[in-house]
This record gives sequence, C-alpha cells and structure tokens, in this order.
Amino acid sequence: MARNRWTFMVALMMVLALVAAACSSDDDASGDDAAEEFKVAFVYVGPKADKGWSWAHDQGAKYLESNMPGVEITTLENIQEDADSQRVFEDLAADGNMLIFGTSFGYMEPMLAAAENYPDVAFMHATGYETSDNMGNYFGAAEEARYLSGMAAGERTETDLIGYVAAFAIPEVLRGINAFTLGVREVNPDAEVQVVWTSTWLDTTKEGDAAQALLDAGADVIAMHQDTPAPGQAAEAAGAGWVGYNTDMSEFAPNGWLTAAIWDWGPYYLSVAEDVKAGTWEPPVYYGTMADGMVNIASFGPSVSEEMQALIETRKQEIIDGTFLVFTDPIVNQAGNEQPLGNIFAMDYFVEGVKGSPGG
Repeated sequence: MARNRWTFMVALMMVLALVAAACSSDDDASGDDAAEEFKVAFVYVGPKADKGWSWAHDQGAKYLESNMPGVEITTLENIQEDADSQRVFEDLAADGNMLIFGTSFGYMEPMLAAAENYPDVAFMHATGYETSDNMGNYFGAAEEARYLSGMAAGERTETDLIGYVAAFAIPEVLRGINAFTLGVREVNPDAEVQVVWTSTWLDTTKEGDAAQALLDAGADVIAMHQDTPAPGQAAEAAGAGWVGYNTDMSEFAPNGWLTAAIWDWGPYYLSVAEDVKAGTWEPPVYYGTMADGMVNIASFGPSVSEEMQALIETRKQEIIDGTFLVFTDPIVNQAGNEQPLGNIFAMDYFVEGVKGSPGG
C-alpha cells in the first residue's frame, strides 16, 4: 500500500512538472512574441558612419534600442530622396515595422504616399511640414545653436569674411544661415557671411571644393550645413577656423575647430516609440529646442576665448529661459531694409550681412 502511494506521488509530481514546463514554455513563447511584435525602422539619406546628420540620428536609434526592452530596430542607409524611397517605406511597413522614421527632407512626399497605403503604421518625417492621420513631422530649433556658433565665428575672423558651405536653398538651411549671421554680427558688426551652394547633402569633393573657393576669396572661417568634415579639413589646411554641424566633429580638424550646432535625437525617439507601442500616439508637429535638450552646442576649440565662451553660455541660458530671441520682428533683410519676420518655417530670404542668393 505504501509502495502504491509512493508510485502515485511520483507520477503526480512528474505530471505537475510537465505542466509547469509547458506553461513556462508558453510564457516564454508569449514573451518572445511580445518582444518581436514591436519593430521600429530608421531610414537615412547618408551612411551611418558619416559622423554627421545620419550618424546623429543613428545614435538616437541606438539610444532607443538601449532604453526600450524588446524593441527591434532596423536601419537603412544611403536611401536616395526620390520616388523609389516610397517603396522602401512600404517594404518596411509590410515587414511589420509599426513605427518608421524618415530622416531627410526629400522623403516627405514618398512617406506621405506610403502612409496612406499603410494606415495602421506610424510614420514620422524629419524636417518637413506635411502630416496625415498616421504621419507626423519633427525637427528642432537648430537656429538657436547656430546663432551661438556664429558668435564664435565672429570673434575668430580677422578678414571679416566668413564662408558658409550650404546644401540646398530650403527654409531649414536659410534659417540656419540667417541665425548664424545674426550671431556673427552681434560680436562683429563688420563681418559678412558668403554662401556657396553645393546642391548635395553629402559629397566630400563638392564640400571641400566649395570651402576652398571661399578660402581663396578671403574667408578665414568656414561654416557649413553639410554632412561631412570636408569643409573643416579644407579650413584647417589653410589655417582658418571651422564651425561644424550635426555632431562634435572636432577630431577631424582640431586646430581649426570652433564649435557646432549639434543634435540629441534619442530621448525624443524613445518617447515616440513608447507612445506608439502604448496606443496613445497621435501624429505630432514637434519642434525641439535647447530648452528640451534636442539642440545643443558642441565643445569649444582652442581659439575660442574664455570671454567669448562665457558670453555664449550666457546667451545660451537666455535662449533656454526665453529672454533672448534669435529672430525678432521686424527683421533687417539682405538689402538693409526692415521687413516682417514672417513664418520662419517658410523663410525664403537672407538677412543683412549675408552675401549670395537665397534662391540657391
């Protein structure tokens, strides 16, 4: 009788162990499914290793991956801004990505079309202005940091001519040039900013050649709205100063380096992903600032005086506090005449002190 009872107990324990293992297996499978079901994709116009615009966004993607358990990240680089990018966005949606970030201006219309075809997917477009029921847009007030970097350039120039290598004549770029020039002329009212257009976001040869042309014309500081350090390397080779963009690129031309407007996309990417996963996301029109940390200014180079660094830090705090505005209304245009500031997101003019055409 005791033996039968013992046999029964052993059998019962084996059954319970099998049931527990099955439940554990089911839980693990469910957990795996849950981990796999939230996929996020990022599309870049340049290479992730450019240490510029695309690199900065990729750092944001890595931040999201590190801070959101279970998220699966896909990144695509060197995707051209043309009609074929719509297929790229749609392929990502078809592959189960529930949130897709397109990180360049030229993706706007293709992404809008893709969003219409995949209404259950959240699409986010950087630097644009179009929205839909499932597509938002986002960017940040780079003009705040541009102004500050202009102050450093204004102190550095001795020829009173600063060169600016710029990609495309769109409001984003014009806004940055104007803010930079206003910062230059706060500390050096005689200085001018000469703009050369490259018609490319990323081309080391074109960027370097444009910078060299400006140096040959007498510029002794080079600023940029480009993705590679080529303008800075040309500047340093000529003994000139350099204001970068997107990230701290000082390693590429440390002697010429002054500072740069830089980005921190990670916290915003995490916030959007959490909202989408929770089902609380609504298509935003978001414009980050220095106050919320999306925009900042990079480290200072050796030729930026301690006095200028202190003045820049004071202006930075005033911008954050809202007691200093980069753009005021009315504003003085390139011809020296006052005009309404207008919508800065549709800016199509240059301010006083800029040389070159705002039409590209």
